[in-house]
Amino acid sequence: MEILTQLVFVAVGLVVLTKAADQFVLGAARIALVLRISAVVVGAVVVGFGTSAPEMLVSGVAAWQGDGEVGVGNVVGSNVANLTLILGVAALIVPIGVSGSVLRKEAPMMAGAVVLFAWFVQDGISVPEAVVLGVVLVAAVLFLVRTGSATGDPELEEEVAEFADRAHLPPLRVEVIRTLAGLVGTLVGAQLLVTGAVNLAEEWGLSGGFVGFTLVAVGTSLPELVTAIAAARKGETDLIVGNLLGSNLFNSLAVGTVLVLAGTGSLDAPRLLGVGVVSMIVVAVLAWVLMLTGRRVSRAEAVLLLGVYAASVALIGPSG
Repeated sequence: MEILTQLVFVAVGLVVLTKAADQFVLGAARIALVLRISAVVVGAVVVGFGTSAPEMLVSGVAAWQGDGEVGVGNVVGSNVANLTLILGVAALIVPIGVSGSVLRKEAPMMAGAVVLFAWFVQDGISVPEAVVLGVVLVAAVLFLVRTGSATGDPELEEEVAEFADRAHLPPLRVEVIRTLAGLVGTLVGAQLLVTGAVNLAEEWGLSGGFVGFTLVAVGTSLPELVTAIAAARKGETDLIVGNLLGSNLFNSLAVGTVLVLAGTGSLDAPRLLGVGVVSMIVVAVLAWVLMLTGRRVSRAEAVLLLGVYAASVALIGPSG
C-alpha cells in the first residue's frame, strides 16, 4: 500500500508539474508581451527560465529537504535526456535541422555551461562557485538578448508570437493570475514528485542519484519532450535544437545556483558524480559534433543518441 501511495504521488506530481509549468511559462510570456517587452527578451529570458522551472523547483525542493543527490541527479539526468532521449525521439519522427546561429551561439555556450557545472559539482557547489554560475548566466542571457536584438532574430519573434498567441492576448490581470497559479502548481507538483521519488528509492533500495537521473529527470523534462514531438510531427524543427540547448544552459547555470541556495551538502554519489557527469559532458560534445555534420540530426544519429541514453542509465546503475 505504501508503494502504491508513493507511485500516486509521483504520477500526480508529474501531471501537475507539467500542466502548471506550461501555464507558468505561457502567462509569463504574455505578461512580458503585454508590457511591450521585446520578443527576443521573452524568448531568451522568460521562456528560457520558464522551461527550466520544473528542474529548478524539483532540484531546489530536493536539496532543501536534504536529498541533494536527487537534486543534482535531476540536473545531470535532464541535461543528458534533453540531448539524447528527447532529441533522439524527435529526430526519429523527422530529421532535425540545425541553424547556423544555434551552432555559433547556443551550442558552445551550452557546452561551456555543462563543463563548468560538472567541474563545480564534484566537491559540492560552494557559494563562490554559485556566484560564478550566476554571473555567467547573466552574461549568457545578455549576450543572447543583444545578439538577438541586433539580428532581429525573426525565427524567435515568430516562435514567441505563436506560442503566446500575441494577436489575442487576454487582460493583464488574467495573465498575472495564470502565472502565479502556474508557479504555485509547479511548486506543489515538484513537492509531490520529490516526496514520491525519494520514498520509492528507499522502498526499492535505489540511490537518490539514480532516481534523480532517471525518473525525476525524465519527469521534469516532459514539457520539452511533448513540445519537441509536437514540433517534429508538424515539421517545425528549426527551433527544437535551440530550445533543448537553451534548457541545458539554464539547467547548468540557474539550477546549479539554486542548489547552493537550497543547500546540497556533501554528496556521496560516486557513480553520479563520475559516470553521470562524464556522460553529461560526452553527450554535450557528441550532440554538438552531430549537429555540425550536415547541420542536422538524422534518424541514424537519433538511434545512436537513444543508445547513448540507455547506456548512461545502465552505467550509473540503481546503486549509483
